[in-house]
Amino acid sequence: MPVKKRKTYELDIIDLAFGGKGLAKPDGFPVFVDRCVPGDRVFVKIFKKKKSWAEGRLINIVNPSPLRQEARCEYNRFCGGCKWQQLPYERQLEYKKRHVVESLAHIGRLKDVRVMDVVPSDYIYEYRNKMEFSCSSMRWLMPEELADDSIKKGFGIGLHVPGTFDKVIDIHNCHIMPALGNDILETIRAFVAESGLAAYHLRKHEGFWRFVMLRHSVARDQWMVNLVTSEENSDVIKALSKQLVKKFSQISCIVNNITDARSGVSTGKEEILIHGEDHLIEKLGGYQFKISANSFFQTNTRACEKLYTKVSEYAGLDGSQTVLDLYSGTGTIPIWLSGQAKQIYGIEIVHSAVVDARENVSLNGIDNCTFLEGDIKDVFKQVPEKPDVIIIDPPRVGMHKDVVGHVLAHSPGKIVYVSCNPATLARDLEMLASRYAVLEVTPVDMFPHTYHIESVALLVKKN
Repeated sequence: MPVKKRKTYELDIIDLAFGGKGLAKPDGFPVFVDRCVPGDRVFVKIFKKKKSWAEGRLINIVNPSPLRQEARCEYNRFCGGCKWQQLPYERQLEYKKRHVVESLAHIGRLKDVRVMDVVPSDYIYEYRNKMEFSCSSMRWLMPEELADDSIKKGFGIGLHVPGTFDKVIDIHNCHIMPALGNDILETIRAFVAESGLAAYHLRKHEGFWRFVMLRHSVARDQWMVNLVTSEENSDVIKALSKQLVKKFSQISCIVNNITDARSGVSTGKEEILIHGEDHLIEKLGGYQFKISANSFFQTNTRACEKLYTKVSEYAGLDGSQTVLDLYSGTGTIPIWLSGQAKQIYGIEIVHSAVVDARENVSLNGIDNCTFLEGDIKDVFKQVPEKPDVIIIDPPRVGMHKDVVGHVLAHSPGKIVYVSCNPATLARDLEMLASRYAVLEVTPVDMFPHTYHIESVALLVKKN
């Protein structure tokens, strides 16, 4: 049947596509539908139509799939945080592995790569050590709230409806962060609602309260609260801080980030310490790391240890090698490998990350990690010795082709590539495949109930 825009159809979902959307193929024509499970028969409306594919919006499920299970979260059908809760975790892992295999084969044209089973996350709920909630003066109402005339579309704190920048669901119970975080958030919500100060309006660019960021240290079971506001108001922030500290002994740090940026970005232009220290201490293996409000740290601490264990295994260090870590961030991988290598160099372009990396090295008493600040293609020549192993852990967009050129020019014996995006992993491995054999890829699940997957690839120089 010909698929037309703005028309409705009953479709059978036969698969999950990369990106997490259900796939139907009426007469062989691909139609992608979000929030579906293979085996569902669904009623959809086509809202986007291209020459070779279309997207449909789910109206209702006509016949649910035998795979479909009840999501734990009441916001699951509307919030973009963890859409795969209706799929059993074992099946999530199967689809994640297949997405890695298919990306390598179809994007990277690497058809014979051995892809291992996904290393699972021990915790599939309460696993995130950082959550960022937006404050809104006009929250998005749930269907049951729309039916109640007494409920007004007023203030809320929560997560965005996918595809929107100003529609926020008022989240009272998020299952992917530790449970105490919900109690902390509820206390903040009540205070903000009674404060007399408005939440920020992203269209009018007015209002005081912008974001609430919560961080949790697994090692010490301590919390950081980062209150992001549009301007300074020490009386109000200190009053909220006093209330939080009195109620929650686990809160060891409260900061106020201030920003007047018109975009919806939570990083402050100024940071004021309100209570305790300006950082948390987290541990990976035997190493400690300082985590400040705006520093990057992997959001699943326990799974991160599994990821870095695989990096260690693939690197195969015996204490005699020089290692170069590209996109070294706050130094977590160099520090993790420091006891196994002769010397490690890290390159990172973000100044604050380099500062954090050097502090973390000092915190752990490590003397064989050196961090170079700048763009990789400019700083590569400052590395004083040829590396035996290069670790590459780029952002989602992958490596710039100039960086690939530098890697090939240095031509180390071994490369360990860590990726959070199977598509750019496949693209980059194809660019390296002229000189390197991809021996093995191991996916590691850092983000249960989402389609996201980390992967570690082992590349060895061809003879």
